[in-house]
Amino acid sequence: MATKKVTVTIPEDLLDEIRAEAAERGLSAYVAEALRFKRDRDRMRELVDWLQEEHGPVTENEHAAAVAELEELDAEHERRRASGKHTGEAA
Repeated sequence: MATKKVTVTIPEDLLDEIRAEAAERGLSAYVAEALRFKRDRDRMRELVDWLQEEHGPVTENEHAAAVAELEELDAEHERRRASGKHTGEAA
């Protein structure tokens, strides 16, 4: 996969935390994974908005089920991160 070097400005305290968290996999891989995660969440929000326009508001039960599923996905992400199985690629 082609990569491109970019310059971004990040608050120093956040950068320190990210560097400590990223450690072995590196800052670029960490940032790329975080950006993919954010992009995917943004796309999901767009889908939810569209579905609500087409089918009406989400019920409390539907919302609770979606939150539970997201929590499961987040837990799986954390398990993979903790075990060293990363899905992100270097930026």
